[in-house]
Amino acid sequence: MPNREATNQEKWIATWRFLTVFPAPQAKKKAVPQLAMFPLVGLALGFIFYISTWLLSSFSTPIVAFIILCLWLKSTGFLHLDGLADLVDGLAASHSETANNDKMLAVMKEPHIASFAVIALIILILGKYVALFTLFSADVWVPLLLIPAWARLGGAWWAYRLPPLTDGLASWCKQAGDINLAPWFVVLLFLSLIFAPMLLFAPLVLWLWKWFLETKLQGMNGDCLGAGIEMIELLLLLWVCLSL
Repeated sequence: MPNREATNQEKWIATWRFLTVFPAPQAKKKAVPQLAMFPLVGLALGFIFYISTWLLSSFSTPIVAFIILCLWLKSTGFLHLDGLADLVDGLAASHSETANNDKMLAVMKEPHIASFAVIALIILILGKYVALFTLFSADVWVPLLLIPAWARLGGAWWAYRLPPLTDGLASWCKQAGDINLAPWFVVLLFLSLIFAPMLLFAPLVLWLWKWFLETKLQGMNGDCLGAGIEMIELLLLLWVCLSL
């Protein structure tokens, strides 16, 4: 009997398991995570964060902000934070050399982190907490629905458009095949226009991170994917706060 192609449900389960640590049913056939489903995972996560905020809304704002922050960070198993730490260490180690070089990639593969990474993680986590506290103090929750989706749309776009820096990422992107992310840009722009107009600025933020990767690294790897998602979420949260 010939091997059948994975169903959309099996592809969804694979993508969900790849991007989150939340439970999912077992799939009958192992599938490759789909870049085109990244934004859908982001919308699902946004819904979880929004509902959790609503359920906790009777508690004090600092406590709610802290719990949602922990849930947000835990949703990825802290892997995106690890990617940010590795990227910062790699850039710090090769700041005086060509960005896309063996030294930078070697540092990014090391299991230990340096002080640069620790500082970056503190700034990001503190920034997210301050942003969430500010939003909840103003009773603004809707951006939580869309920010994770925008960040993961960016991750899919960078992975698809930028040269891979590792064989693993190259192989995965090849298996994922051609995708069309334009419909997702349209959908998220429409939802942003209706529910959170301040997020219409999001495509520019995604492009700026893509430009940063092209300029500094001339490509991307798994660490850049996780770091980019974390940075886009932080920047969009801060932008919404400034727009209040």
